[in-house]
Amino acid sequence: MSPLSAILLALVIDALLGDPGWLWDRFPHPAALMGRLVALLDRHLNHGRARRAKGVLALLVLILVTGLAAHAITLLPAGDLLAALAMGVLLAQKSLAQHVGAVAKALASGGLPEGRRAVARIVGRDVETLDEAGIARAAIESAAENFSDGVVAPLFWGLLFGLPGMAIYKAVNTADSMIGYRNARYRDFGWAAARLDDVLNWIPARLSGALICLAYLSARGVRVMLRDAGLHRSPNAGWPEAALAGVLGISLAGPRVYDGQLVDEPFVNAEARRDARAGDIRRAVSAIWRAWGVLVVLLGALWLVAG
Repeated sequence: MSPLSAILLALVIDALLGDPGWLWDRFPHPAALMGRLVALLDRHLNHGRARRAKGVLALLVLILVTGLAAHAITLLPAGDLLAALAMGVLLAQKSLAQHVGAVAKALASGGLPEGRRAVARIVGRDVETLDEAGIARAAIESAAENFSDGVVAPLFWGLLFGLPGMAIYKAVNTADSMIGYRNARYRDFGWAAARLDDVLNWIPARLSGALICLAYLSARGVRVMLRDAGLHRSPNAGWPEAALAGVLGISLAGPRVYDGQLVDEPFVNAEARRDARAGDIRRAVSAIWRAWGVLVVLLGALWLVAG
């Protein structure tokens, strides 16, 4: 089975199964195992002097262990099929749509308290003071960023390097989410993970924005993406977020609170309306599914051309 065939099968597996609780309640998810290894390396290496060098060493260990484990799967009997199944597990399209959609349902049925609880599961900002528009913007931004991080980027590296490429990307992304912070504890130790995550996401983030715009043939989405992507603090997340803001005709980003500190960031698509609602969250979920569909069609066409 070619990497492209495995990826197409993985897309179908993820779309049909997502992350079934009956399975991952009994066995640790691969991403959870990656997280345990990151936490172990953090405990044993993140102290004393030369923390940046130790962070580089931790990242190399993580990449080596993850890559070897993924490669070992491909060597097993029926390794191609097992690799496709593993790739499906490492994708997050269905679970992303479910978690973001749950915020819209919570807002509609339980108001602000339930909406805040639901959105707190998928974002890192403080949610206690968010109004409906703030909750909706947070959920929509999460949909855009995680469409890139959880779907397009792992597919991109899987297409290039098979299951090991996808697994290594997920490991680096997991490390960045755990130790890639600019605080006293992780500024040096997490430096390598954060920088490599930026590099690995550079192309996929721009592809994600393009897919969102292409799904709607939206010139406005392209215009907003090209104009406002650079306003984001991340070199990558701004691309899918700006594209989705343009496609939906709403403003995203803006000031938000992290750990009690106000971060005054500019709005993306600032001229559009800012009163996002639960209905806009549902539109965002529909948008990432449409972009996913475009991705499947493009990969399917490539598969046919490749024979």
